[in-house]
Amino acid sequence: MKKPFLILSGIVAATSASAQSAPWYTQGNFAPGTRIEYTIVNTLDIARTNCPVVIPRETFPMPDIHEMWITVVDPRLPSAPAPSKELLDRQGGHQLRAETNGHAIFHQLDDLDKDGLWDELFFQVDLKPKEKRTIYFYIGQNDRGWNEHRTHAAIGSYARHTMPFWESENVGWKIWFSNSVDVFAKRKPMLMSNRLYMGNFDGYGVAYENHDYGSDIQGVDDSFGGGAICLFEDPANKTKASSPRFTPAQAELAKGSRFNAGQISDTRYAYEVVVNGPLRSMVRVKGRNWDSGNGFYEYDQTYTAYAGQSYCTSQVTFNTFNPKNLGVMPGCGVRKKPKEDNFVQKGGLVISSGTENIKDPENIDDRDPWAVKFIGISLIVPDKYQPEYRFVSDWLGNHTFAVTPDDKNSYEFMLIAGWSEGVVYNNKADFNAYAEKTSLEYNNPVVPQFVKREQK
Repeated sequence: MKKPFLILSGIVAATSASAQSAPWYTQGNFAPGTRIEYTIVNTLDIARTNCPVVIPRETFPMPDIHEMWITVVDPRLPSAPAPSKELLDRQGGHQLRAETNGHAIFHQLDDLDKDGLWDELFFQVDLKPKEKRTIYFYIGQNDRGWNEHRTHAAIGSYARHTMPFWESENVGWKIWFSNSVDVFAKRKPMLMSNRLYMGNFDGYGVAYENHDYGSDIQGVDDSFGGGAICLFEDPANKTKASSPRFTPAQAELAKGSRFNAGQISDTRYAYEVVVNGPLRSMVRVKGRNWDSGNGFYEYDQTYTAYAGQSYCTSQVTFNTFNPKNLGVMPGCGVRKKPKEDNFVQKGGLVISSGTENIKDPENIDDRDPWAVKFIGISLIVPDKYQPEYRFVSDWLGNHTFAVTPDDKNSYEFMLIAGWSEGVVYNNKADFNAYAEKTSLEYNNPVVPQFVKREQK
């Protein structure tokens, strides 16, 4: 799987027995004798918070290691004091103990292909402009440190419909219409999708249990919603797109439906949770048997939510790509906001926002819609995929990009969302600034560099 936010360089099998550049970390009676030093480089002249860092297993100096034998330490962070007796009694033996020479930060060792081997070591850092930051990986069994989850992913049965959910504290995403993404936003930072699908609450009425849960903020209907992939199969008509949800089989067998037709005759989808927190959560969509009438396609698509961020990323790989014509280009898009009064398009970035009336689209009663002052959405495609902006007027109007995938027939994009009732990016100016800053970060990943491996 592609790594969305990093370039890894300078891996050398170096070991030093004496050159110790900084005091060694301890935690209670945990006093490790081996550590691996990396430098995290911010090449941008801007500060970055909750910046994702990924190190693939095949490049890590100790690839054959259990997750409980790695403690990731930022030596510049304040060390934790000894826990009080009350805290230790409540939290038990896994409670973090008194630290020296830095602070342990959460990390994940994620098995992405489910073969029993971790594939990526993931953590997040805050970086000053142009900063080079040292991070240590201390080696030794250490099962202390509770890790509160800040992201969540699950497959839930929601109104009799099996569908995926993934969320961070401020924003969440789910898929009701096959492959077109819904967005839900919270009034206070929290994880709540487990309550949404376990309680089977109306996404437009969850305030009846807890006002802070927020609401669905994305109308999908026949559109690309909060994000969807597409194909541009007619080089002579760059604004005509194909969707896996609307095919000749759907038109013939499921007229008037917003879903596909039968799972044998039409495009079918399977969903799985790949990773579930604490810092990032992933769900995978498997699209199979997509016959557009002009070609046959199958794909895997992985969505990832990140702690502390109002975005998710998506990595798409076409496993089968058999067009009937030349010049077919993959793409992705989002629905144009119905009352769009703020439109920005720069390179691979598009922003659409405005006021919006929210109401349950099923029209089951005479409840009036309620007006939200601001709802914003953004789509970002990295420059390396040569994004070409196109407006697709079909299917309620969608801002899209045609892309040039890599040699593995893969490409990536990012989705951002916010609303006026949230605590961050709740107005046009702040949302636009966040989207443009994030686009810059997405195109300029941090650079982790292996420095050395040390023994005490």
